[in-house]
Amino acid sequence: MPPTLASLVQHSALKLTVRAGADRLGTPVRWAHASELADPVPYMDGGELLLVTATNLDARDPETMRRYVQRLAGAGVAGLGFAVGVTYDEIPPALVDAAEEAGLPLLEVPRRTPFLAISKAVSAAIAADQYRSVTAGFEAQRELTRAAVAGDGPGALLTRLAAHVDGWAALYDTSGAVVAAAPGWAARRAARLTPEVERLRDRPAPASAVVGDSDSDDRVELQSLGAGRRNRGALAVGTGAALGTAERYAVHSAVALLTLTTARSRALQGAEQRLGAAVLRMLLAGESDHARAVAGDLYGGLLDAPFRLLIAEAPEPSGKELLAEAMEAAASRSGEPLLTVPESERLVVLAVDGGAAVEACAAHARAADGKPVREGADDAGVVVGMSAPSGPIAVSAAYKQAEQALSVARRRGRTLVEHEELAAGSVLPLLADDAVRAFADGMLRPLHEHDAKGRGDLVASLRAWLSRHGQWDAAAADLGVHRHTLRYRMRRVEEILGRSLDDPDVRMELWLALKTTAASSGAQ
Repeated sequence: MPPTLASLVQHSALKLTVRAGADRLGTPVRWAHASELADPVPYMDGGELLLVTATNLDARDPETMRRYVQRLAGAGVAGLGFAVGVTYDEIPPALVDAAEEAGLPLLEVPRRTPFLAISKAVSAAIAADQYRSVTAGFEAQRELTRAAVAGDGPGALLTRLAAHVDGWAALYDTSGAVVAAAPGWAARRAARLTPEVERLRDRPAPASAVVGDSDSDDRVELQSLGAGRRNRGALAVGTGAALGTAERYAVHSAVALLTLTTARSRALQGAEQRLGAAVLRMLLAGESDHARAVAGDLYGGLLDAPFRLLIAEAPEPSGKELLAEAMEAAASRSGEPLLTVPESERLVVLAVDGGAAVEACAAHARAADGKPVREGADDAGVVVGMSAPSGPIAVSAAYKQAEQALSVARRRGRTLVEHEELAAGSVLPLLADDAVRAFADGMLRPLHEHDAKGRGDLVASLRAWLSRHGQWDAAAADLGVHRHTLRYRMRRVEEILGRSLDDPDVRMELWLALKTTAASSGAQ
């Protein structure tokens, strides 16, 4: 620790005597400075031991000494050293009283102790303290480095850092979630700071902030992690007081090591993605056995359980990156495998069915609710299509399912559409867009125009006939007409539309057109 007035008084060679302010000798001394100015305050920074002989002071005048001492105390001077046997044989009572009143420590300096000796003692103590801090900092750096390269994850590094700062430490991922904390009880305390971490994330790296914890007396320093200007996470360090030199060395070392670890993880992730791309190509080609052999321990667990295939698109790369980071962070926290393959405008993902990564994707989609995605719009966000649960031998089908869901998500302005939504219930909601309605209106317009002239109810007859699967008697009964009348009407439909009702594609298109126009008009 830095030198204090107490350590100087205890210095046997200086022979200093305390004459006032004995209860404040624990004050740190930043420097020792001699000045005979009547007002040296403009030249003080605070924390100095001021040495005087009172050559230019009337030290016997109480009012002069009161103003003089109050000025020194207000400027943050650590203490006053008064040399006796030079201008005054002893310290005048007016100065002693003024120092006691202001609470400013007053030390008597004997004639045989030169001011230079006091300055050297302070300088030597400051240098020794700095050396101890640097040595402790280097030792902390070595311990933290050993923890970082041991391969035990960030928890070991945080444990050593918390011990060095006599507090706690926590690591956050890019989403602001707590990845690890030390000691264990600090995880809950660190989680309360997630909003602060999110604000820090929005600032270019490197960034830092000092915050307080309303539920404790902690002073928390937040440091961003990452190379360049992109944040890759954050480090929080909570202590009961401001960090000293040695503690700051330790924090800076931890930031550097965690940043390097993050960069190394990104490089490793790139290699994993290349391997994942090869596995995905094999799966799509139907070579599941080869894919499993290449996947090894990295992705083998993913292929052993039902998984989902997701395809994400976004006009800006940052949209897919944020989604990928959220899913990777969730998978990392839960210890589940995740295969991500970035493509030119897409991100293809294989994730454990019902796992944390899939839930993170769903949460991302829920957060985007209320932000419409317009096809072709520059401000559109990420859009995701998700397959049904699948396995290695059906990846090609899962890919098609995800593409179909993605197409529907784009058309309907949804952030996420799952294939189950397409397979379950009616197909009609999927057709509820302007293009389909325009097609249906155009196809049926000639029949509506015919009916509008009072020349027969062709639209209702067509609907009844199609709903009865072409059964003449049943459809005629529904309409309350003779079956020959219905046959005549269906021939008129064919003549007007120029299409044969014997063609199953024509019947399908007409039925969907009828259902689409009925849904848009509110008809049942």
